[in-house]
Amino acid sequence: MRNFLDFLRSRTFLLQLGLAILVIIVICFLTLRWLKSSTNHGEFVEVPDFSKMSVMEMREVAENAGLRYEVLDSTNYNPDYPRFSILEQNPLAGTKVKENRKIYFTVNPSGYKKVTIPNIIQVTRRNATSMLRAVGLDVQRVTYIDELGKDMVYRMKFKGKYIKPGDKLPKTSKIELECGNGVIPGSAIIKAESQE
Repeated sequence: MRNFLDFLRSRTFLLQLGLAILVIIVICFLTLRWLKSSTNHGEFVEVPDFSKMSVMEMREVAENAGLRYEVLDSTNYNPDYPRFSILEQNPLAGTKVKENRKIYFTVNPSGYKKVTIPNIIQVTRRNATSMLRAVGLDVQRVTYIDELGKDMVYRMKFKGKYIKPGDKLPKTSKIELECGNGVIPGSAIIKAESQE
């Protein structure tokens, strides 16, 4: 035991202990310096506002800012934004992020997605209007024709052309309905003949 205590007090042991502590300090210092330079510690980039930019403009601005990007598809068309422009971004504009951070973008599609016209033939005008609105369509105008079913839908038109249930139209399209006025077709002629 005495020999061990003498060894702990010896110059050789103290020199080796000092060298070991010095090596540990140097390794820690170099590791911290490497981590700081490789992670850009304390260096941030402010995320620009990409709102309403085209995809080409967004790419240029993102690359100049040292950011990566990923474009996500969007199914919801927004008429307030240009076609194929940036609708949303994550992280938001003004956020401070590390250089080379990936920004996710949602792009405005070229137009409204298409929806299927429901079968509203032989349905009352009121119910037909509700069914059309439920899928994202609207009634532009109602015209009446001689048909027995009063306010029953007999035909539909879009931009002057007849359409049928199952056809597809862009969401928010406006349809013209042709409804019955409660008069039997040809009844005016019959009445005229019976009066003679």
